[in-house]
Amino acid sequence: MHSIDTKTPNKSQPRPEDKQSNNELLATSALTMLSTIMGTVAFVGIHHRYRKQRQPDARLQDYVVGIRSQLQSLTSTPTPQLARFSYACQQAATAWQHAYHLSLDDRQNTNHHSVADFSALHTTTVLTRPICWVSGVASMPKNSALANDDQRDDNDFGVVGIDAERQIVWQTTMPERVHDIVVQPVLSNQDSTVKNHSSRDVVVMGRRPSEKFWVLDTATGHVKFAINAANNRHFYGHACYSLDGKLLYVTENDTISLDGKIGIYDAYDNYKKIAEYDSYGIGPHELIMHPDGETLVIANGGIKTEQASREELNLDSMRPSLVYLNRHTGALLEQIMPEHNQMSVRHLAMHGDGTVMIGIQFQGEKHINVPLVLTHKRGDTDFKPLIMPNDQWQRFHQYIASVAVDSARNLLCVTTPIGGCAAIYDLNTRKLIDDVSLPDCAGVAVFLRQSTNKTANHYERSGFIVSDGQGQLTRLTVNDLSIANSDIVTTNEAIVKDSQYHMMSFDNHLQAL
Repeated sequence: MHSIDTKTPNKSQPRPEDKQSNNELLATSALTMLSTIMGTVAFVGIHHRYRKQRQPDARLQDYVVGIRSQLQSLTSTPTPQLARFSYACQQAATAWQHAYHLSLDDRQNTNHHSVADFSALHTTTVLTRPICWVSGVASMPKNSALANDDQRDDNDFGVVGIDAERQIVWQTTMPERVHDIVVQPVLSNQDSTVKNHSSRDVVVMGRRPSEKFWVLDTATGHVKFAINAANNRHFYGHACYSLDGKLLYVTENDTISLDGKIGIYDAYDNYKKIAEYDSYGIGPHELIMHPDGETLVIANGGIKTEQASREELNLDSMRPSLVYLNRHTGALLEQIMPEHNQMSVRHLAMHGDGTVMIGIQFQGEKHINVPLVLTHKRGDTDFKPLIMPNDQWQRFHQYIASVAVDSARNLLCVTTPIGGCAAIYDLNTRKLIDDVSLPDCAGVAVFLRQSTNKTANHYERSGFIVSDGQGQLTRLTVNDLSIANSDIVTTNEAIVKDSQYHMMSFDNHLQAL
């Protein structure tokens, strides 16, 4: 009898034909991947060569930076998995940027650098959409779920351009933290003396006591110039243009006498400093141009600041004031002092009728209750405070960070990061409409909504946009104004709030175009 082998075959051992099939599959996949990589490299190479012909400063890492920018334009509430993937890609893009980062001589002997000199200090990401606002960026928010303290880069400073949908259009890195953003006014084509600028400039001021400011292209965010302060001077973080866009006025400090100065820079001569006026006070902070086009309005904070720090040297004896200067001669026209010498006059906005809106930062004892939002008009002998319910100005924790005025609707918005809220006033009644909780909010500007009129090629004003350190851009609209979106959540009876989240920390000021 023949024995019969009943052993079950070992299925874990692949048959020769299976091995051959797997090898062919691996080979095919490898060839496909290699072909894809080679094709992508060839496409990028061809496209990059074309870009270099049009943009000599174009770099290969711009493609990775572009991916990073797109990831930051994801939905306002990304899933944790998608957010972590986005963050990982951002870190990869950052690593490539750092690999290309070159050392640079600061060249302290000159106060004027071209964009070519600073190409190693700035990385710009650009999308092809028009912008409506520009903001400084400090860093990733501290409460970000994407990174812990040892993963965050606290020096990740920058500037971003924002479109009408509150999405990031361009972002430009900065070597230090920035403060105010100033947009050049629209230039008149009828003025034969005006140079043919292809785009308006945006000036980015370093945070006080900085010794630099930068000039960027408004449309692209590319750095055009970096300007150093003159000897024995530092900047106080704010500037404004003349209404024709030809001259830039900058608040400065004389580091020897500690007197306030107003530096004057020629925008059509590469921002060369051409003159200097006294601010008639100490610690000039924000300044704005009067609607008459002839008068500078200056907030002298009254606080002495030494050259190398933000230490406040004279809080007991400070002398704040609001000053009106003739912009052509520097002559003092008017000077008004607040009721308390520790009411530091800090931030300003100009109503179309010439009324100045003033935000105060009180430097006195915490229990003292003083008005923090004031107005003034040429010829008035004193400031006029707005009305706070029960006179409880301590709601703002003695600190107003920004003010913005909607002249068409007679509304004023103020922000306080310490108080964690934004408040809107009705300037017809001078009363508070309401305040909205927005932790760490600071920047505020008029919200621009595209006109529904098909024949009108412009944006019309509607409410305010507020930026904060948590990465939100929040639209605030008073309920009796027109509201485009029906799905906005109403946070209280008076003000409608609509927030969009970004994976960055917005800094002090927001500027509308």
